Amino acid sequence: MLTGDIKNKIDQIWNAFWSGGIANPIEVIEQITYLLFLRRLDDLHTLEENKATRLKKPMERRLFPEGKDARGRAYDSLRWSRFKNEAPSEMFVIVGEHVFPFLRTLGSDDSTYAHHMKDARFTIPTPALLAKVVDLLDAVPMDNRDTKGDLYEYMLGKIASAGQNGQFRTPRHIIQLMVEMTAPTPTDTICDPASGTCGFLVAAGEYLRQAHPTLFHDTKLNHHFNQAMFHGYDFDNTMLRIGSMNMMLHGVDNPAITYRDSLGQEHSGEEGRYSLVLANPPFAGSLDYENVAKDLLQTVKTKKTELLFLALFLRLLKPGGRAAVIVPDGVLFGSSTAHMALRKMLVEDQKLDGIVSLPGGVFKPYAGVSTAILFFTKTNSGGTDQVWFYDMQSDGYSLDDKRQPLLSEDKLGLQRPSYVRNQLSKEEHSKNNLPDVLARWAQREEAERQRSRTEQSFCVPKADIAANGYDLSINRYKEVVHAQVQHRAPSDILAELAKLEDEIAAGMKALEGMLK
Repeated sequence: MLTGDIKNKIDQIWNAFWSGGIANPIEVIEQITYLLFLRRLDDLHTLEENKATRLKKPMERRLFPEGKDARGRAYDSLRWSRFKNEAPSEMFVIVGEHVFPFLRTLGSDDSTYAHHMKDARFTIPTPALLAKVVDLLDAVPMDNRDTKGDLYEYMLGKIASAGQNGQFRTPRHIIQLMVEMTAPTPTDTICDPASGTCGFLVAAGEYLRQAHPTLFHDTKLNHHFNQAMFHGYDFDNTMLRIGSMNMMLHGVDNPAITYRDSLGQEHSGEEGRYSLVLANPPFAGSLDYENVAKDLLQTVKTKKTELLFLALFLRLLKPGGRAAVIVPDGVLFGSSTAHMALRKMLVEDQKLDGIVSLPGGVFKPYAGVSTAILFFTKTNSGGTDQVWFYDMQSDGYSLDDKRQPLLSEDKLGLQRPSYVRNQLSKEEHSKNNLPDVLARWAQREEAERQRSRTEQSFCVPKADIAANGYDLSINRYKEVVHAQVQHRAPSDILAELAKLEDEIAAGMKALEGMLK
């Protein structure tokens, strides 16, 4: 948890950029990312120096080489701990003319982070702004993984406008709900084919740290976590840099965060590679048919990106692999041949586990589209028995553009480490359904099957879904209890009116007597 003091420092950094002439929030985050990377490089180099001194051996790995760069400046002077002490004008020259060219040479390094720095651009316009930002960043404690991760998440939360290509930020509590419901294991290989800032991958890593802390005591599992577990794809280089930094600050050594047009490339090398897919793919409408990967069109013939991404997830998953993905409501009830074919495939050929209908304003202010979370398991042999539905009415925040919290902080989100609905009163539950979603999900093959369709969650047999043309919208199956109206005979109503008329006449007569 970030303290108010640290949040205040971040706010000062943000305001410094805005007052210094950089108003694009993505560019602000990008420049901060570069500076944080430079600070991280210096910290790693210092660790190597201390190790060499302690062992009285030469340094095994020098992040800043000995000697001078092409312009004659010593590489050692390019370190954060060195240039931060220079005068603003000198610091500006060092960072702009020497440090950033050096960053671009790190692409040959085998780390994800170095690879994404190869086209780094320095856009801070003045020495005064650079000096102020470096001073403020230097004052932020970066020695604790939780603090570093929360710090970056807090900065990402300041991105108040939608990105390009249909991207928008998924609320952190919705991501955490999806991760908790899929319960990643230490042996999973996890993929987000529309990774953006890597929010899903970060949340999966944090879940594993809390639910399986002993995995780091096992050499093989520790290596898998840091080198092979996390895979993210995006075709926006800025997002790749930001996402990679997010993973690094959350303590993942070398995730595979790579450039890829997920819908526009063949997937022969990726097919059946992952055991868990977590994603909120862009809903950008239609694509040029010619640019869509042919292997996806073999699964579903369509130009709709949301359908193509579902086909992609099925292709990427290994048998037994599971997925939690956000889709626009149209996927659940669309009447086109492609919509119906894909839904039938999920129900008949795979195992459709559940659907959580999300409140309409959950993605405001970015978008007002109605959405749902699909949970399914790839089997290639069916297995759908009953599909669990949950009608989420509130996620703890107002559903307008302001998205203000409706409860105190301790009653928002999933309330780790306990998810018992009784923690919230009936009124509090009406403002935050998340703990109840998780509690009921755990009972979907037991008590949930006994629930009436008038309740907030219930199960629907596969036969009913097939009979409804594989429509997966919750309103197709939810039953509404109508208030009963008591019907009375006309003679009874007339008798009651006559009695009322007599009472009024008696009252008027008594009033006349009083007035006399």
